[in-house]
Amino acid sequence: MELAIVTSSACSKEHETIYREWFNSADADGDGRFTGTEATKFFAMSNLSRQNLKQVWAIADSKREGYLDFKEFVIAMQLISLGQTGLAITPDLLTSGVLQHANVPTMEGLDELLAKRRRKHKDSSSNAGNYPSSLQPSPTSHWFAAKSAKKMPASSVTSIIDGLKRLYLQKLKPLEVAYRFNDFVSPLLTNSDFDAKPMILLLGQYSTGKTTFIKHMLKANYPGAHIGPEPTTDRFVVIMSGPDERSIPGNTVAVQADMPFSGLTTFGTAFLSKFECSQMPHPLLEHITFVDSPGVLSGEKQRTQRSYDFTGVTSWFAAKCDLILLLFDPHKLDVSDEFKRVIGSLRGHDDKIRVVLNKADQVDTQQLMRIYGALMWSLGKVLNVPEVSRVYIGSFNDKPVNDAVGGPLGNELFEKEQDDLLSDLKDIPKKACDRKINEFVKRARAAKIHAYIISHLKKQMPSMIGKAKAQQKLIDNLDAEFAKVQREFHLPPGDFPNVDDFKETLRGFNIDKFEKLKPRMIQAVDEMLAHDIPNLLKTFRNPYG
Repeated sequence: MELAIVTSSACSKEHETIYREWFNSADADGDGRFTGTEATKFFAMSNLSRQNLKQVWAIADSKREGYLDFKEFVIAMQLISLGQTGLAITPDLLTSGVLQHANVPTMEGLDELLAKRRRKHKDSSSNAGNYPSSLQPSPTSHWFAAKSAKKMPASSVTSIIDGLKRLYLQKLKPLEVAYRFNDFVSPLLTNSDFDAKPMILLLGQYSTGKTTFIKHMLKANYPGAHIGPEPTTDRFVVIMSGPDERSIPGNTVAVQADMPFSGLTTFGTAFLSKFECSQMPHPLLEHITFVDSPGVLSGEKQRTQRSYDFTGVTSWFAAKCDLILLLFDPHKLDVSDEFKRVIGSLRGHDDKIRVVLNKADQVDTQQLMRIYGALMWSLGKVLNVPEVSRVYIGSFNDKPVNDAVGGPLGNELFEKEQDDLLSDLKDIPKKACDRKINEFVKRARAAKIHAYIISHLKKQMPSMIGKAKAQQKLIDNLDAEFAKVQREFHLPPGDFPNVDDFKETLRGFNIDKFEKLKPRMIQAVDEMLAHDIPNLLKTFRNPYG
């Protein structure tokens, strides 16, 4: 099975040159983004119906980011051309192969506009428009270099992600900084955190086929990959798109501003020496980034402590990732203590978890049925939830399925299961923007609760003497203090952080030095959640309704 994510269609060099000129003309801001407002004017020249143009935008803007880059603009033009021939505009056209045979559409009045533009820019020698928008710096990259208090003009927002960046800098970041959210929960966000491609995190005990799974998806080995029955991957490896094949050491990756991994510096050099980035040119990696992890140890092996906080790192990646795959081997269903801690660190990200029973062709049908039941029972105990995440059965490698699993019935089962999983993976780029909004809202809620907790603890401290004793008492009775905050502000208990983890971090701070509650900051975040984000989504929805 091959994971093919279709987001662009080939066109001739002649057509590409024409579309590039059209794109540059339509992109009024010159930022490499063709927005909905620009589309309503430009697409009107095609004389297609509003319903057809609604379909064109919905298909071209598959990621729902609120704008089209050049490749997506080309798809829109090809769809318009097919629509002008009377063909029904449907998503199936992307995979049918008919797009590449589409002619340049007829755009009424466009020639006059282009002639005016050529005259206007006759003396200009700028070549910036000749480069794909993906190679140009983000139009909002300078925002994060400026002070967060500085107001960003609304006119500079040309996508949903831009809007989230602006809201973060103006309304959420001041709250996080004031109450040290970055020291307790999550590092402050950077420009690259918003612009990062969707990530898939693979977790599992050693030799469950994590690296082989990635190789199966890419149809190639990534640089530095090792596969074997013993624990071969001894480090976290991020596999992402790059101009050539190379491995970048963890310390270098963590300080690169264009990569979303600066937060990993909090885990120290011991971890960064066990972290690397593997880059390679690959069409799939243009849309998805994989994170391969060390095999979780069991038995005697797990008694030797790792030199870094393994569960802390997995929790950090879980927060950043769009999908978490837990891989199991039918011969290793026991969940070790370390694996149990790892799964526990995924708390709050249950919607991202998918379970893969890999190498399932190594057992026959009867054994597979029993193993599946045992796995479901085991997961129910570990995840501590009444409903277990979706479990996919398959053998994700490049070898033919072992017929011992039950002949044609087993093959049919594996094919359907693998198709379901691949369908889930294909949806990740489409849902990436929605996921970022979801994570942003979760972060805002967490930051609000954190501010309530910190300010409440500050309020309990005496003004003069006995501060050390009072602080120790608060830390010892933190469960009760959490309950007080929950009752006072009517907050859901499930949104509160882990008490033990909070205690550990709190011991390193002087509570008396924390800020008092600032209602204006809380109000700003409430307004952001209630009005700003819904208005942002409304602004960048399909321009045709």
